[in-house]
Amino acid sequence: MSDPAELHSNTAVLTRGFDPRLSVGSARPAVFRSSTYVFESPEEAERAFAVVHGHAAAEPNERADLIYSRISHPNAEILEDHLVPLEPGANSALVFNSGMAAIMTAFFTFARSHSSIVYTMPLYGGTTTLIHTFLEPLSVTGIPVPAGDTAAIAEAIAAAEDPCIVLVETPANPTLIMTGIRAAARAAKRHASKPVVMVDNTFLGPVFQHPLKLGADLVLYSATKYLSGFSDLVAGAAISNDPALIERLRSRRSMFGNILQPDECWMLDGRLPTVSLRMNRESKNAQRIAEKLCGRPAIRRVIYPTLFTDPDQARIYKEQCDYPGAIFSLDFHGGKPAAFEFLRHLKIARNAVSLGGVETLACHPRSTTHSGDSKEELDRAGVTDGLVRVSVGIEDWRDLLADFEQALNAVG
Repeated sequence: MSDPAELHSNTAVLTRGFDPRLSVGSARPAVFRSSTYVFESPEEAERAFAVVHGHAAAEPNERADLIYSRISHPNAEILEDHLVPLEPGANSALVFNSGMAAIMTAFFTFARSHSSIVYTMPLYGGTTTLIHTFLEPLSVTGIPVPAGDTAAIAEAIAAAEDPCIVLVETPANPTLIMTGIRAAARAAKRHASKPVVMVDNTFLGPVFQHPLKLGADLVLYSATKYLSGFSDLVAGAAISNDPALIERLRSRRSMFGNILQPDECWMLDGRLPTVSLRMNRESKNAQRIAEKLCGRPAIRRVIYPTLFTDPDQARIYKEQCDYPGAIFSLDFHGGKPAAFEFLRHLKIARNAVSLGGVETLACHPRSTTHSGDSKEELDRAGVTDGLVRVSVGIEDWRDLLADFEQALNAVG
């Protein structure tokens, strides 16, 4: 077999990290539900615990024997090996039982008392709550900066007291404002504290945006979304080009016990080979629909990367993204009543939170996903009363367009 490093990602995800000889010849991985694992000798047990607890360094290409499924298990290891080639520049990955578990573990791994976290706004509501509710009482200061403001982000990092983390969510949820990852990473590396640069890449990754290639240290995913793609499991992932970062995360994951369970790992692993196929179809659908909805009387603006009018936003999109993705937002003239009326009349698209599934979903972020933020935070971030976020699926785009048009007619 060719060296995995020489293979394209669509091939590597099907060929690396799994040996059929270890699964009685099964062409695809089986499910391993064991909670504990048998050692061949007491010495092997001693070695496994020494490596896991950091008392001994693993040899090159050594993978310590499995101990207990809270620490790791075969399905997690197979899935993690298969995630790596999907993220260009990566060499290590970890999976978690939700996207928030991945973010929480990353925060509690790299945050320290009397330090600060610089983060772009708007941000997924759960992440904002985590910073305010759990980290700030532990003397970790959250410093919000408007997404897309390159100068403000650099200034905030330079002025921050002992920054431990710089978190960039790009495109921003749900305004789709893009932040330059390369510029943020350069600003972080200039600071003496050398904060870990994390990118929430859920909206465009791993197919259309590659943060590690742009200087990020850690890429975070709600794997519930595009990586899984069927709105039927919850998972998270952290991917890096620095094995030392992943090992620190692994230690915290073992402590917290928030590893993804074997059945979910098996399900998610079976979907990775189709991530590129699904995302490309969804992106093409979204672009056709978003561009055709421009100019409709009820809509103040259609927010989508190919429709950016701000020169800096257009530049960031062109420099850092391969394709525009499957999310667009509609900002209605009539505010919340118009947004609710639109959602009420959808017939194919479904009024639900989440995104990245094969079905089209639409929601009102201000009253749902971002309702935990204050009015001031929402106003400052541009999450208006009239904003509806749409995640486009793989249906025929013409049927979806007709559905949006009839719902717009109901708005008036």
